[in-house]
Amino acid sequence: MTTPPAEQQERKKNWSGKLALVLVVAVLAGLFLLFDGQEYLSLSALKSSRQLLQDFYAEHQLLSITGYLILYILITALSLPGALIMTLGGGALFGLWLGLLLVSFASTIGATLAFLGARFLFRDSIQQRFGKKLAAINKGIEQDGAFYLFSLRLVPVFPFFIINLVMGLTSIRTKVFYLVSQLGMLPGTLVYINAGTQLGKIESASGILSPGLLLSFALLGLFPLLAKKGVETLKKNRLNQ
Repeated sequence: MTTPPAEQQERKKNWSGKLALVLVVAVLAGLFLLFDGQEYLSLSALKSSRQLLQDFYAEHQLLSITGYLILYILITALSLPGALIMTLGGGALFGLWLGLLLVSFASTIGATLAFLGARFLFRDSIQQRFGKKLAAINKGIEQDGAFYLFSLRLVPVFPFFIINLVMGLTSIRTKVFYLVSQLGMLPGTLVYINAGTQLGKIESASGILSPGLLLSFALLGLFPLLAKKGVETLKKNRLNQ
């Protein structure tokens, strides 16, 4: 059976778009590796350059915020290592509330771009090839996808970049993915931003044992346990309804 010309043209456009997206991702990831981006996105690099960054921010606030947002979104969208250091850096540079605002939106926008990229590149081919096997999963996502995603965001069992990519292969709506991701990542973001504000205040050995820093690291350790307990409580409430 001959494929209609309009459908052939549409397929060519899709392949061209996918090839262009792959090339853009490859170039950006290559530049990140070429210029040792991961070396700059380390805790030691953050601490050594903290004063320089704070001085620059004091003189160029809008430029600093804009550059930070763009960089964070790119790192998350490309699934590159460094989001954790960027989050800590946001707390050290911008403080708790502004840092929380910036990271919350930047991380969610970046995650959604990664989600859309995976959906554009792979979803159709995977659904066509494994459609029958994935039917039950797709049905479950349609019914309870928001709750599953919220649980995964709240309890960091899997790396967030994997969740972004895998969810892009499902039938969950983009709007739901964005809203649930922003809400689900917010508590963890708050904990890491708070830790970043305390790391940014270390000036001497005495600062390492400051109550604020010790509390921040205690929260980092307790958060996964508290989040897991919260999800279990939500599940019980859903079953009892």
